[in-house]
Amino acid sequence: MRYIDLEDVEPGQILGKTIFSSNGQILLAENVELTVYMINTLRRIGVGAIYIKDSNFDDVEIPEVVSEETKRMVIERLHEVYGSLRSGKPLSPKAVSVSVDKLLDELAANKNVLFQLTDIRTADNEMYVHALNVCMMSVLVGIGMELNQSQLKDLAIGALLHDVGKVGMTPAEEKLGGRHHHTWRGYEILKKDFGLLSAHVALQHHETIDGTGLPRALDDEHIHLYAKIVAVANLYDNLVCARDPEERMMPHDACEHLMALAGNKLDHQVTVQFLKHVSIYPTGISVRLSTKETGVVVGQHRGLPGRPIVRVVRKNDDDLEVKEVDLARETTVFIEQVLA
Repeated sequence: MRYIDLEDVEPGQILGKTIFSSNGQILLAENVELTVYMINTLRRIGVGAIYIKDSNFDDVEIPEVVSEETKRMVIERLHEVYGSLRSGKPLSPKAVSVSVDKLLDELAANKNVLFQLTDIRTADNEMYVHALNVCMMSVLVGIGMELNQSQLKDLAIGALLHDVGKVGMTPAEEKLGGRHHHTWRGYEILKKDFGLLSAHVALQHHETIDGTGLPRALDDEHIHLYAKIVAVANLYDNLVCARDPEERMMPHDACEHLMALAGNKLDHQVTVQFLKHVSIYPTGISVRLSTKETGVVVGQHRGLPGRPIVRVVRKNDDDLEVKEVDLARETTVFIEQVLA
């Protein structure tokens, strides 16, 4: 399986990962043969890149910390929560709690898998995929920081619903700031149904430790740990998956950006812990090595996220020459450029 820009996708190629709609339903299923119409439709709904099957990489599986079934369930819950807020109906904390428990169980079981942003986004589902990714990354950091199960649940709910204050909010309202800021609105919504700790994640996830954040310009000691964790995960997801392709960063660049902010805007300990759990060079991505060979990342090393395994496939006359370069062993070889 390879991850490629939609502009490079050709009719007849096979979709490698299912694409979901905003309510968790399947939009395009894994293994479907892509047509011109499908590719144009994906482009129209805002998809920038997808996973495709490739016979040279049939054995390459994208590591997942949470199953597709659980992701779909959580996205459905988010869709219900946002729908209830828009229509003025009461929320269902129990349904959210059940989904979060399932999410926590799978994350705990797969805590040693390096996280990578693998879900395909559309203009329709991006807010839900963003919330889910921020939640999953935050929980992995919380596990690494040895939070207990009760703490992880409060963190997970706060992370999953950190942007709930944006529902039904106009850009003009957001610009008013103060109590109109989406963080305040999120706090008011969550404190009634999900408790103060989760509510403070919504309130403080845009605060920075230097005291220049929003909405209250809190300094380091007055920002809750959960909010500090979500701040890092939220920023990373926004950098890697920015709407504007010109502003979008590759994971390795986003990680460098986070480190530059550590100890200034972001909590240093949280940032270091975060970087232990994300894949700097995601499996399936194409890269150029310092040897000038091009290949695809096919494996990862826990603890060495910057030194993955790269498979190089070269045509030699009528035959294909395949070799794998393990950068953890080939210490003089480096990734020179990410190609997709």
